[in-house]
Amino acid sequence: MPKTKFQDIVFTIIMVIVMVYAMVVYNISMDKGGVSNEVFLLAFYELVIMGIAGFILEMLVAGPLAKKLAFRVVTPGKDKMFVVILVISAITVCLMCPMMSFIATALFKGVDSQLIAKWIQTTALNFPMALCWQIFFAGPFVRWIFGLLFPQKDEVRS
Repeated sequence: MPKTKFQDIVFTIIMVIVMVYAMVVYNISMDKGGVSNEVFLLAFYELVIMGIAGFILEMLVAGPLAKKLAFRVVTPGKDKMFVVILVISAITVCLMCPMMSFIATALFKGVDSQLIAKWIQTTALNFPMALCWQIFFAGPFVRWIFGLLFPQKDEVRS
């Protein structure tokens, strides 16, 4: 887990890339009726704008709020780290999914009289994928990468 502001920024950049790319692939494949090689390439184009939006929202809104809300439920140092990480991750998805789905809906499905309806549908379709992707793949993968970049020194216990 990040210990400094720099580490927090690095962790967030890696997480945003992994989460946003996967969710963009998912959404494009839903629009195109399935996954194809083309979908993986098209996702890189959307990754830029959605990645910037994701980074800003995570750093300024979802990250701080998710921790504040999570620490009402769990206590770092008292509760198992696995549970703390799981609660923070789940709350982050609960916050990020509707915000990112709104941006994607407005940008890629158009702003019209059906915007709210399209946003609700997009959020409902994205949420299960985002939660599962975060809990079972992105979270563990990004923490593994982060651990390689910033190895933790084991504390000497007496």
